[in-house]
Amino acid sequence: MEIQFTTRIFKEGRTYVAHALELDVSSCAGTKEKAIKNLKQAVRLFLEEAEKLGPLDQILEEAGYSKDKRKLAPPKFISVQLCLFRSR
Repeated sequence: MEIQFTTRIFKEGRTYVAHALELDVSSCAGTKEKAIKNLKQAVRLFLEEAEKLGPLDQILEEAGYSKDKRKLAPPKFISVQLCLFRSR
């Protein structure tokens, strides 16, 4: 299975965190490259476990994916924005 996802990478102290937005799966490491590699493994494990719980297509549909012939299309982001909230 081939699946695309958007990856957000940020730093927490010395640790790089890679987050697959559509699937809400994260992983981390000491380098950006290793964090991405770990994220791909975490996504693979997520999909394997999700498939055991029920129809994988249904789980991915709930995450916003759609099936186009034999390919899964990720949800299309309309925009990604940085928002600021200030409490009083």
